[in-house]
Parts: sequence; structure tokens; C-alpha cells
Amino acid sequence: MRHWQDIPLWKGVSAEEWNDWRWQWRNRIESVEQLTEVLSLTPEAIAGVKKALTRVRMAITPYYASLIDPDDERCPIRLQAVPRGDETAVMPWESVDPLDEEADSPVEGLVHRYPDRVLFLVTEQCSMYCRHCTRRRIVGVTDKVAPPERIEQGLRYIREHSEVRDVLVSGGDPLTLSDEYLERIIRALREIPHVEIIRIGSRVPVVLPQRVTEKLAAMLAKYHPIYVNTHFNHPKEITPEAAKACAILADHGIPLGNQSVLLRGVNNCPEVMKSLVRGLLRIRVRPYYIYQCDLTWGLDHFRTTIAEGLEIMEALRGHTTGFAVPTYVVDAPGGGGKIPLNPQYILSMGPDTVVVRNYEGVISAYKEPHYDVTERMENGKCRLCGGDHKGSVGVAGLLGGTKVSLVPEGNERLSRRK
Repeated sequence: MRHWQDIPLWKGVSAEEWNDWRWQWRNRIESVEQLTEVLSLTPEAIAGVKKALTRVRMAITPYYASLIDPDDERCPIRLQAVPRGDETAVMPWESVDPLDEEADSPVEGLVHRYPDRVLFLVTEQCSMYCRHCTRRRIVGVTDKVAPPERIEQGLRYIREHSEVRDVLVSGGDPLTLSDEYLERIIRALREIPHVEIIRIGSRVPVVLPQRVTEKLAAMLAKYHPIYVNTHFNHPKEITPEAAKACAILADHGIPLGNQSVLLRGVNNCPEVMKSLVRGLLRIRVRPYYIYQCDLTWGLDHFRTTIAEGLEIMEALRGHTTGFAVPTYVVDAPGGGGKIPLNPQYILSMGPDTVVVRNYEGVISAYKEPHYDVTERMENGKCRLCGGDHKGSVGVAGLLGGTKVSLVPEGNERLSRRK
């Protein structure tokens, strides 16, 4: 990390200004000219930035820019922040909205994909526009907060749907909102009786840690249980400033999780990822997910193979504490949701034996108990919960006896039936 006063663009900036998140926001790098005062850029790199900016927005906080090695074109911080011409290449399998979020939006700005939880998009602005953003169709396009009527529409939907017990407040980045505006949203959610959990998704602790103040954390702590999921992708992002931001939140009783995206050239290395998850635990952030990079348009140069992801998981499970091992998922195209991807640890299953292997390759036989698993049911009701398990959907519904099969929509065989 360079001292900001050694960077021509910010020479003479005081410590008071540098540590003010509002100053950081006002002085984000948004032009090629500003960028050349911070980094060494070849003519080819400059041309790539200009080409990318014809399609997508750039904004880099001074703080995050100071983490970039100015002379290394492969710096993992640079790759996440500085546009490249590759972003204008769109592959046939890529999509503007690969996760079908808009199809699962009963009202604008709210995604209801899973039975008991919703994604509430309250802003379209971020302090930095990550080059791998999956929601680049909307984030940074207007650089605005969601209008009050859209927020109220989302709140109304949540109030009217008592099955919603968990709300993930995201965007854009909710922590770019003022304390007052964010509190109005969170207070309104907390007043809904069936909303048990409020989560905030934010990259602010990574790219603008100055925003996390004691005042902000104290406000959030009034509405427990509240959680924050952040987005560290590389060990270089775990700085004293980022650690302080996380400590402020943790000290106010706010559990922190981390969602990384597997990015080619940034973290698609077992040792880099191991260093990252260990570093996160040191600053009281629990590794939560590793995402396979989505099929969003312009991101093909970032994507890795799932085989690489599984190699990384092999290097984590058993090789470091289980608390540091995140779940590796692919957010399935077409709105399939998060699907866990794991190395195969079950090698075989027989009537009373399961053969498993560990991280070292040790193979073991686990003997199953001899009992009828339906014995927990009595008169069609579960002795443990009192229910009949018939209300489950999907594969859980098959196991619960709701259905005997799940048939894909548009199945050709069914179309031939009379």
C-alpha cells in the first residue's frame, strides 16, 4: 500500500480529508486522466480502459487505488478495479441478467426466489464499481438511490408476505446511503413482525472502510439480529483500515460473513485462497461463500473452471480449520439459485455401509444403524416436529412424500401424451 501523498493526484491531501469517507466518495477516480496520475498505464492499457468505458462505468475510491501496485499489470487489486478492453467482448452464453433476477421480481427492486427470504435492492450506486459485478445491468448506470416509492413498494410486499422471515438488503451497496436513510429502511423492516433476520450485503469494508464509523455501527446494532456480508477477494485487501472497519461492526455485536468470487488471475490459486480465509478469521469475518463467476456479459476473461474451484476446496477442507472453509457455489443460470459444488467424499453406499474418504485420501467404512427411518412418524405425523413433512417443495418434497417425481417444464415426452 502506497502512502497517498506519494501519489501525484493526492499530493497535499491531509490525513483528516483522507480518512473522511465523504472525501473519498467525492474524489473517486472516474476518468482516464485521473487514472494515469495513479498508475503506470501503457498505451494499450489506456486504449483498453477507454474501450471498456464505452460500455460500463468506472469509479475507484482513492483508498482502494492506493492498494494497487502501480507497475504491475497483473496486480489483483488492479484487475478488480481498472477496466479492460476484454469487458466489451460478449460471449454467446453470457447474459445481461444471467440469474433471472428480474423474472423473480414480483415488484421492482425486490427478488423473491427462495421460499422464506427476499433480496431487497435499495440503491443502484456503489463506492467502487467492481469489474466483475454480476448486476452491472443496473449498478452504476444511474448512480442513484432507489426512489422512496420503490422502497415503500418493496416494504409493502414484505409486509403482505408472512413467509418472508429473512431480508437481504443489497443493491448497489446499502452502506453508501446516509445513516439516516438506511435507518429508515431497517427500522421499517424491523417493525414487520414476521421478519426475523436482516442482512446487509456491502463491499464498503473492503473498498471504503472509512465509511464504517462508530455511529453507523451503533445505529445498526439497535436492530439486532442484523448481519453484514462483505466481499474480500484477495489477502491484499485485508489492510489495517479494513480490519478496523470489521472490528467496529463486530464490537457492536454484528456477525460478519464474506462472499468471495473466484476470479482468474486474482484468487484462482489454492494458496491464495487459503491465505485469504485464514486472514478473514483473524479479523473476525467468517468465510461464507466462494462463488463461481456468473455468466454476466463481458466477464469471460474473469471466469475459471469449476475444476479449479474444486481443487481449491480440496486444499481447504482438512488443511485448515473447518470454520475457515466456505461453501463453493454456482449461482445457476436461469434463476436456479445457489448450488453447492463439493469434492466427492462419499465413494460408495450399500445397504448398511457408506464408504467415505478424507482430505488425505484415507478411505473408511461407516456402518449405518439398523432401524426403519420411518419410525419417527406416528399416525402420519413426525414425533419430533409434529408435522407431516408434506409441505416441502423440490427434492425435499420428494423425500417428504409430497410427490413421486419432478418433471421439467416443457418436457417433450409429456407433450406426446393424450
